[in-house]
Amino acid sequence: MSDFWIILTGALVASTCGIVGCFLVLRKMAMIGDAISHSVLPGIVLAFLISGSRDSLFMLLGAAALGLVTVLLIQLFHQSGLQSDAAIGVVFTALFAVGIILVSLYTRDIDLDLDCVLYGEIAYVPWNTLQIGGIDIGPKAVWGVGAALVLSIIVISVFYKQFKVCSFDPAFAAAIGIPIALFHYLLMGLVSVSTVASFESVGAILVVGMLVVPPAAAYLITDKLNHMIFYSVIIGIFSSITGYYLAQWLDASIAGCMISMAGIFFVLALLFSPRHGVIMRKWKQRRMLLEASS
Repeated sequence: MSDFWIILTGALVASTCGIVGCFLVLRKMAMIGDAISHSVLPGIVLAFLISGSRDSLFMLLGAAALGLVTVLLIQLFHQSGLQSDAAIGVVFTALFAVGIILVSLYTRDIDLDLDCVLYGEIAYVPWNTLQIGGIDIGPKAVWGVGAALVLSIIVISVFYKQFKVCSFDPAFAAAIGIPIALFHYLLMGLVSVSTVASFESVGAILVVGMLVVPPAAAYLITDKLNHMIFYSVIIGIFSSITGYYLAQWLDASIAGCMISMAGIFFVLALLFSPRHGVIMRKWKQRRMLLEASS
């Protein structure tokens, strides 16, 4: 049964991150998940200082709050003329440094269990369960990440056209009256919720990888956004399943194997994609040359 919960959690993370990750790839902000994973450290420390508790709920609330601050600062710097990748780099390194200072000043003798909060291990998911009225209703990760997935599906389904136009042509979106800033912050809020909800359970590497690799592979396969989202989710889920069994075979990190499998699927898309694949382009060029010579 533990195998099922681990695979299900990986699939839920892949689906949640795959959906919002498509919009990040289109907006050239794919590494914002990595930025959030580092910049939430001050939020964790502040949550402890305010609450006086090391309960993971307070830690995650603090992390979520700093995740939103991160995306607000990135957008502010970007609007001031800084390139988006530079804005991401400046914000997450600065906030991560502030977090390290806070840890060294106020919590040097206290174990905040940062590894658990930020770099969790998906193998422990089946044993960290949620109980209501003494009844075990399954792992907390499944419910937490599942709730983030449902929220993402609802918000993106309701505002799909607005997100699509803002991602492909912001100038046109502004011209027809779509509030670009509102939908940007709404998307970044979904990214923050999705990543922070997954950190404690599966670790940063799996979250950041699923935000980037399956959407990037899907981007190579199709030119339609709805198809891209579908392929991204399918690639992520399949990577979770095959990665888990690869980890069992190799006796290696589950999260690492899941992202490694996603990387393999990306390479396959890069080589054999019907429209953008390197080998397919070479084959089409060779066929055109043969047809021209004949």
